[in-house]
Amino acid sequence: MNQKPHKTSQLIMVWLLPLVVIGGIFVPVLGYLVFGMMVFFLVLSYFRGRFWCANYCPRGSFLDLVLSRFSLKRKIPRFLLRPLFRWAFVACFMIFFVFQIASAEKTVAGIGFVFVRMCLITTVIAVVLGIPIHQRTWCAFCPMGTLQGALGRLGPGSRKPPAPAGASRDS
Repeated sequence: MNQKPHKTSQLIMVWLLPLVVIGGIFVPVLGYLVFGMMVFFLVLSYFRGRFWCANYCPRGSFLDLVLSRFSLKRKIPRFLLRPLFRWAFVACFMIFFVFQIASAEKTVAGIGFVFVRMCLITTVIAVVLGIPIHQRTWCAFCPMGTLQGALGRLGPGSRKPPAPAGASRDS
């Protein structure tokens, strides 16, 4: 069997997903782990692009390490990869997220549970799509991945060095 070895980071990060989605039901403040990771890795993405997705995303690690054993590994439908769909999903996701925050109990646990609930919902979507299609189907339109890709294109690592003096721009 020609299967690539899993990264050590994935073997570590995979445990954060059940900690948040299961543990967070009983201890909602665990949802702040999601918030902290989102902020940290969005900032990092400016410099490293979607580095988070392949290396540190707990859900991605779960999809690679666990769900890949059950996935039919079919080609991801093209419409899920299109920027219009991805950005429309980001917009819908953010509207839903803002609604959840606005209607949550205004306590530390209440706000924390919003992050737990969003993580649980997106994990269910990832599993439901990952088994009949491909384990990483969710990743094709994940809001974090979409935002990280956009920020990475703005960052210093994506800029081309200036052309040497006297060189044409078309060469």
